Amino acid sequence: MIEDQSWTARGACVDACPDDLFVEGAAQRAVVDLCAGCPVQLDCLVDALDHKVLFGVWGGMTERQRRALLRSRPDVTSWRAEIEADPTLVPDPGYRPRPVPGRSWSR
Repeated sequence: MIEDQSWTARGACVDACPDDLFVEGAAQRAVVDLCAGCPVQLDCLVDALDHKVLFGVWGGMTERQRRALLRSRPDVTSWRAEIEADPTLVPDPGYRPRPVPGRSWSR
């Protein structure tokens, strides 16, 4: 089955440099901030969780957050259904972390 990945063209990060999205430590806060207003945040997160993507910020969650979630529920087969059934599994999309000085996101 071929998955529909057309949502990627509508992401808030579509014009961002990939090196800016796959960062470590405190720099991840700026990426999470970018995700907070993204129209495809859920699609992005579900894709990362379903495919067990290990690196980068996806759908507003850091790699550490996603690993913890994956470990806590190893038998999940559809993360979309899981998150829609229990939205508290993921950080509040309205949460706006502090920006990282010197980092800006232009489109």
